[in-house]
Amino acid sequence: MLLGLGTAGAAQGAAPVEHVLHVPGYADFIAVDGDSIWVTNKGRVERWSAQGKLAETAMSNPCGAMAIAAGSLWVADCSNRTLNRIDLVTARISATIPSGVANPDGELNVVAGAGSVWMASDDKGTVARIDPASNRMTASIEVDPGTHFLAFGYGHLWAVSAARQTLQKIDPRTNRVAGRTRLGRQPGFLAAGEGGVWVQEQGDGTLARIDPVTGDVSGRVKVDETLEYGDIDTGGGKIWLRTTIGQTFVVIDAASLAILLRVGKASGSGALRYTPAGIWTTAHDLHTISWWNDPAHIGK
Repeated sequence: MLLGLGTAGAAQGAAPVEHVLHVPGYADFIAVDGDSIWVTNKGRVERWSAQGKLAETAMSNPCGAMAIAAGSLWVADCSNRTLNRIDLVTARISATIPSGVANPDGELNVVAGAGSVWMASDDKGTVARIDPASNRMTASIEVDPGTHFLAFGYGHLWAVSAARQTLQKIDPRTNRVAGRTRLGRQPGFLAAGEGGVWVQEQGDGTLARIDPVTGDVSGRVKVDETLEYGDIDTGGGKIWLRTTIGQTFVVIDAASLAILLRVGKASGSGALRYTPAGIWTTAHDLHTISWWNDPAHIGK
C-alpha cells in the first residue's frame, strides 16, 4: 500500500484568486449547474452565480449534498424526511418523494447514476433507489447500519458506513452489495473519479484511495490532524478537499498523492465543488460563498 506523507510540494503552485459572495443564513452544500450553483440554506435552496443570487426555493429543512439529474435538482429534506425534486428552470418543487432520511442531522448525499437517483434512507441500513421517470422508489437496498455517504462512479454506487467503517460497492444491476473495504476512523464524504474512489477518513485526518476494480486501498495521504466536516471532489487530475482547520481547501495530485497546495485561510465547515473553470466553496459560519478561478494552474 502506498503512503503519502502530504508535505512535499505543499507550499508550491500558483494560488487562485478568491471572489467572495456574502450570503445571509447558512449556505452549505453545493450542486453545480453550468456556470452557477445551487446551495442549501436555512429554509430554502438557492441558486447563485459569481455575479449574485439568481433564484430560491422554499423548503422546510434542505440538507446534505445534492444531485442534478433529469433536468432537476434532487435534495433531501431532513425535517419532512423526503426527497424533493426541483425544476432547474422554474426553481419550483415538482415532486416530493417519501424516501426517509438516514441521517436527520444532514450529513449525507443524494447522488445520480445508472438512470436513477440514490439516497441513504434509513440509519438501520437502507439505500433508496428512485426512478426520475416515475418519481417512485424502485428498490430498497440493504447496506451496513450507519450508511449515510454515497458516490456514483465506475458503474457502481459506493456507500460509506461510519458506524462500521466500511466502503460498500453496490451493483446497480442487482441492487446488492458486491464488496466491502475496511476504512480508517470516522469515514465520511467520498468521491469517485481520477482513477479511484476517495474517502475522507475524518478521525485519522487521512484521505484513502480505493481501487474501484479490486476494492483494495491503494494509497493514503495524511492531510491534517482531522478532516471532520469537510467535503471532497475530483477533477483535472487532482483531488479537491475542503477542510476545516489550517486552510480552506487542499489540492492533491491523484497519481502521486502529493499535496500540491493548501489554499486560503481556515474558514470553518463548508462544502466544495470542482468545475473546469474554477472551484466553488461555502463557509456557512462566515456566511459566504467563494469562487476560486483557474483550477488548471493550481498546484503547478
